[in-house]
Amino acid sequence: MAEIKKVPGDEKGELFLFALSTCIWCRKTKAFLDEKNLAYSYVFMDELDGKDREEMRAKLKDWNPDCSYPTLVINNSKCVVGFDTDAILKELK
Repeated sequence: MAEIKKVPGDEKGELFLFALSTCIWCRKTKAFLDEKNLAYSYVFMDELDGKDREEMRAKLKDWNPDCSYPTLVINNSKCVVGFDTDAILKELK
């Protein structure tokens, strides 16, 4: 099973971030979520291999067929692609 990391904070719904450890926009998105003290889970896709990578990529593709990063899934119903703080805040209201 892929290593999904959990960050504690205020529960504003279920937030899941697909990210790359080397991506500046992914780091900015994580920093924004941290700054807002939001609880979220994330996975660094570039740290996965084999079956774990395939499974997580299939999940990412369900939300973002282009498989671009960062992709933030909110409450298993919406997703924000890219570093877009306005869209994140709008979806969390």
